[in-house]
Amino acid sequence: MTTEYSIAKLTEMLQAKGIRPSAQRIGVLGIVANSHRHPSAEDIYSNLSKLFLSLSRTTVYNSLKTLTEKGLLRELEIESGCSRYDMAQQPAHSHFICRRCSRIYDMPMPGNLAEWMSPRFDIDSVDVTFRGLCPDCIKLIDNQSTTK
Repeated sequence: MTTEYSIAKLTEMLQAKGIRPSAQRIGVLGIVANSHRHPSAEDIYSNLSKLFLSLSRTTVYNSLKTLTEKGLLRELEIESGCSRYDMAQQPAHSHFICRRCSRIYDMPMPGNLAEWMSPRFDIDSVDVTFRGLCPDCIKLIDNQSTTK
């Protein structure tokens, strides 16, 4: 999931879904598409408010709602009380959230879970989330324990 999306590509994606490509919508979609960090609405607002001084949180939330309803974004509920956003049109994948640094990683779907379920069920979405320590935090903890 390392595709970089240009303004032209983001505009094309919005127009294909019948969404007027305002600068703010392009910005919201671009942050989600290019960040690879599954940003929250607050993350998006924080980044865009530096570019659009009059941007409101309401504009960000309304844009996220529209982009999600039109199938460009997917709302992830991998943390209690905090929605995160990901591109909707991706191969099935799971997520890993580090309990120490809170970073979210895209992970391959375990085994052939999606293939096994597809012929048996009418699946709207699949959310598989692993929790634990990421490699960076494991190294940090190991280094701290060896220096004591």
